[in-house]
Amino acid sequence: MKFRILLVAFFTISILSCKTEQKNETKPKLVVGIVVDQMRYDYLTRFYNRYGEGGFKRLMNHGFLATNANFDYVPTYTAVGHTSIYTGTTPQSHGIISNNWYDKYENKFIYCVDDANYQSVGIKGLAGQKSPYRMQTTTITDELKLAQNQRGKTIGVAIKDRSSILPAGHTADAAYWYQGGDDNKFITSTFYMDSLPQWVNDFNSNKKADGYLSKPWETLYDINTYTSSIADDNRYERPFQGEEKPVFPHDLPKLRKENGNYSIISSTPFGNSLTLDFAIAAIEGESLGKSEFTDFLAVSFSSTDYVGHQFGPDAVEIEDTYLRLDKDMESFLNYLDQNIGKGNYTVFLSADHGAVQVPSYLQSLKIPAHYFNILNYKTHITNELKTRFGSGDFIENVSNFQIFLNKKELKRRRLSVDEVSDFLVEVSINYNGIYKAITAKTLQETEFSSGILHKIQQGYNQKYSGDVILVPLPSTLGGSRQGTSHGSGYSYDTHVPILFYGNGIKQGKSSEPYFIRDIAPTLATLLKVEFPNGTTGKVIAEALK
Repeated sequence: MKFRILLVAFFTISILSCKTEQKNETKPKLVVGIVVDQMRYDYLTRFYNRYGEGGFKRLMNHGFLATNANFDYVPTYTAVGHTSIYTGTTPQSHGIISNNWYDKYENKFIYCVDDANYQSVGIKGLAGQKSPYRMQTTTITDELKLAQNQRGKTIGVAIKDRSSILPAGHTADAAYWYQGGDDNKFITSTFYMDSLPQWVNDFNSNKKADGYLSKPWETLYDINTYTSSIADDNRYERPFQGEEKPVFPHDLPKLRKENGNYSIISSTPFGNSLTLDFAIAAIEGESLGKSEFTDFLAVSFSSTDYVGHQFGPDAVEIEDTYLRLDKDMESFLNYLDQNIGKGNYTVFLSADHGAVQVPSYLQSLKIPAHYFNILNYKTHITNELKTRFGSGDFIENVSNFQIFLNKKELKRRRLSVDEVSDFLVEVSINYNGIYKAITAKTLQETEFSSGILHKIQQGYNQKYSGDVILVPLPSTLGGSRQGTSHGSGYSYDTHVPILFYGNGIKQGKSSEPYFIRDIAPTLATLLKVEFPNGTTGKVIAEALK
């Protein structure tokens, strides 16, 4: 009798355990991918004590945080970062090697998402002639679509076209981006549809941007409390057109005329707020998270990048932008709780790259930092080629710290690519400002397992990249001594957050080394779908329940 009771109890517990396990394994109704453009990892820690409990802190303390996450390739640009996050691989495989790059087959510069086969939707002109066709691999959004037999919706939203199009993938229902100027509209391409849905037309008619631009941009709190930033009045930041100094308050109603009218919103924290408004409108307009299939919303907050470029990582403007984004994040998570339901959605948050502190500011502190003039460098190597080979016509293009050789001219003069490439490496490494140089042949024949040359190799695409790759000294920029940029393989550009939160995510923190390309296979495992077809990342198993 006791044995029967024990047996019944055992089977009852087993059945209940199976039901509980099945319940816990329910897929999310909605996945929200968030990419914060130009978000260095230290923006989480520097401003932590100023964040509220419901935004970044909620993700950090109740989700999974990877504190040692990096990009393991060069170059660290917007299009490359978004593509790498969603494809689970690097430019070596996915083919997006920059935002703009020199096409050695067409002998011209190309933009990553330009596609003249399609037309603008929602606006006249060329702004909507876009598609993701240059991306050679699938994304996690594609794989989710394939696994559900094209059911479930995928929507991309951003101010920047590339930040919306590339994450949404080849199979997206829509990707929308913002057209400023005098238009003030979210638009799309005939790659996705022939006309805007009514909910998009309604949103565009509401003129929400006017509300954000109707008053000056002042600090959210007393400016004297912004002690994580340098003095507001300094020479390392770039003012808006029409401003004498880059200081608060920024009089947006007055400045918008000289700064592209509605386009000025991109360079303020309110561009992020406008993006969030549109993302919520997309959830409601497309009924995301309401069907039996999993939907995917890819959101990129682009204004952090515009503000960063203009003012730099140490500016009061950056601190204020992140404090405001934290409030937007809290609002968004609360909205998801109420409208999708706690436990029904999964969020990840990361960045497409970081940024270097303004080199002129670092120089003022006696920290090595540099400015590199690419035109002077090109003149130098051209002269060196003339001295060595009698001609400088072998250089077809120098851009993105890559040299493309003129193969026809080399052949005509009976010179080999290897001979000239090796000479250029020798000349370049002795040039002030260049730290390393390597030929394409070396990248093809030698495997580098660590260090900056490993990152160069991961970013090198045999079909599209140049013949010689250059690495500048740390903390190097070209151009203006005000504001900042990115693109290198140094930690200030590669160290970014990885955060997971919600359905299927285990609460915790890890300092183990992870890479951005690990996000897609981790999501694929959570969603029980195939990895994107170029995946080279690994599953972050400790983030999953």
